[in-house]
Amino acid sequence: MNHIYTDLAVESREIYSKGKDIEVEGVAVKVEEQENYTITLVEVLNDEGSKKIGKPIGKYITLHSPNLDNADEDLKDEMSLVLGKEFKGLIKDYKADKVLIIGLGNWDISSDSLGPKVIERVLVTRQYFINFNKEFDESMANVAAVSPGVMGTTGIETFDIVKGIVEKIKPDIVIAVDALSSRKMDRISTTIQLSNIGINPGSGIGNKRKGLTEKTLGVPVFAIGIPTVVNAATMVNDTMDLIIDSMKQTEGVGREFYNLLDDLSKEDKYSLIDEVLSPFMGNVIVTPKDIDVIIEDLSIIIANGLNIAVHPGIDLKDVNRYIR
Repeated sequence: MNHIYTDLAVESREIYSKGKDIEVEGVAVKVEEQENYTITLVEVLNDEGSKKIGKPIGKYITLHSPNLDNADEDLKDEMSLVLGKEFKGLIKDYKADKVLIIGLGNWDISSDSLGPKVIERVLVTRQYFINFNKEFDESMANVAAVSPGVMGTTGIETFDIVKGIVEKIKPDIVIAVDALSSRKMDRISTTIQLSNIGINPGSGIGNKRKGLTEKTLGVPVFAIGIPTVVNAATMVNDTMDLIIDSMKQTEGVGREFYNLLDDLSKEDKYSLIDEVLSPFMGNVIVTPKDIDVIIEDLSIIIANGLNIAVHPGIDLKDVNRYIR
């Protein structure tokens, strides 16, 4: 499992259970299906569950909408409201008068620019609290936001930048927004993950960076992300599944071969494809061709949802009027 990169807890559980709908000890799952979207709560309850699916103890909420990557205005508004409601529920037990929002990623690379794009649209208010010497407001939270870039362009580790800001402005909570990696093509740009355990930038594609967590920063850290990339082996694996499903219906010798492939577990088949591709393609990352447009739309949904969640007096009408 270690070589199959994914940032999604729901996929980590699927990997452990090998795609079967079975209980995983130490992991609780709750699914709510609506007309346009599905909400899945994966809660890692203890060390046993954490060890089995490879995710820290905490809550992971997945919002999946098949049309999210090509959403009309109504679906954007609906998903903004859903995200706002779910995120508000995630932070309800925490003091959140002072909020720091971090847009992780590289603004020069489309598939990695989700974080910076969201920062452009969040409602920043800290300057007003400073100018008017206010500690609290009933309708607005004290929000600061920054996109620290990546070490390749700044020469500074993201963690060091964020840690310095946290020590200076002392927020109650930190919210990190980042592009993620998935192991399923149909989850690219159609899934939003919320969590209360922080984030490890680049972990989904195998990069090692110091995590932004409550342990490392000293304040609660929440994360919001959308998968925008898969690796080449995932794409080939999904294509092979479609071919196998089609060819199993044919008659003759070939049918036995495709039935044999179908009997392989998903992880064994993935491992075989990864081994075959590695000498020729290495760890190639794939993203949709229209990712620029997709990121623009998704950043609106996340920013609107965040604005609704953290500001008590803000609703969808306000964000649509002033933020877009």
